[in-house]
Amino acid sequence: MKDVFINKTAVFLPNEVVENDEMETYLGFLNGKPSRAKAIVLRRNGIKKRYYALTKDGKSTHNNAEMTALAIKNLFSENEDELKDVDLLCCGTSTPDQWMPSHATMVHGFLPKTSNIEVISPAGVCCSGMHALKYAYMSLSIGDKTKAITTGSERLGVLMTAKNYEEEIKVLKDLEENPYLAFEKDFLRWMLSDGAGAFLLETEPSKTGVSLKVDWVEASSYAHIVEPCMYMAADKMSNGDLKSYKDYSSQECASNSVLSIKQDVKLLSKNIIRLGFDKLKEILKKRNKSVDELSYFLPHLSSFFFEQPIEEILEENGMPIPKDKWFTNLATTGNVGAGSIYLMVHDLMDSGKLKKGDQIMLAVPESARFSYVFTWLTVC
Repeated sequence: MKDVFINKTAVFLPNEVVENDEMETYLGFLNGKPSRAKAIVLRRNGIKKRYYALTKDGKSTHNNAEMTALAIKNLFSENEDELKDVDLLCCGTSTPDQWMPSHATMVHGFLPKTSNIEVISPAGVCCSGMHALKYAYMSLSIGDKTKAITTGSERLGVLMTAKNYEEEIKVLKDLEENPYLAFEKDFLRWMLSDGAGAFLLETEPSKTGVSLKVDWVEASSYAHIVEPCMYMAADKMSNGDLKSYKDYSSQECASNSVLSIKQDVKLLSKNIIRLGFDKLKEILKKRNKSVDELSYFLPHLSSFFFEQPIEEILEENGMPIPKDKWFTNLATTGNVGAGSIYLMVHDLMDSGKLKKGDQIMLAVPESARFSYVFTWLTVC
């Protein structure tokens, strides 16, 4: 088995940064009025800045595949001809531009300097970018490939524009009493954003800069015991099953907002923290690792609302991680779904803080049906 290293990282964030007071300029107004929930949701999620692949009148400027390809090109900004040596492309996203062809093949189409290589499109939500990383990690480990690109990206802004929503979520009083109610619909408008990140993986560390050795990647799903929580292109029935958009008429799809992203907030509050971080305790025991070894902990947070619950369950499970070891860029880039962990790793590598021997753990939860990916990296 060969060692595998993340030797380069790059990102693409579209257009100019969007501040909190500008959001409705891009996303539009529900029922022609400013959102009554916006201030509460933003105060709770702690996000200050984000990026949209939109103009101020809500028109698209980039699609998902374009943004992903631009992030990949940024990996090779010094020598784009190096793309011809890549033999594997793995691209994860929640929001492909179309159902067919696959996302990764569309990204490949924007990279004419590559050759006829293997391309993989993991399905999923926030974990899809990590599944892309694991596929590449395994392929390089067994010697099947030598130079791989993995990506995580989202084009979510266009889904949050006013044309996709017909009514406000709840009255202001409900949001104050129970912050989880805000997640159902209007919350997502003030959190989700656009962008793409890319990693270059090789079987030898970089000769010129920092490399991250991939020690292990552990993934798990709880779909066998918990019904769907976040969903799109479906509606949830009273028994917990999802009814596909295929079983609705086009008129019903529009009138029921079937194509909008929705979330079962009761399930979210009960499961998202507990399931994942109980699993982490098992993983660390199996791997004979301790959080005491960590230099940096990178949790993918959908909102700073979850920061304290994660801190509490880590303490409860006997694996507390001091806050000075946490690293996140949620406040300045927003929640970019499958791309968020890529953006965080890039910013950490670009910070100049890393030194040889540092230990890093990535934690990516996915509320769609409660999946989790944890990864351990060593700085070389």
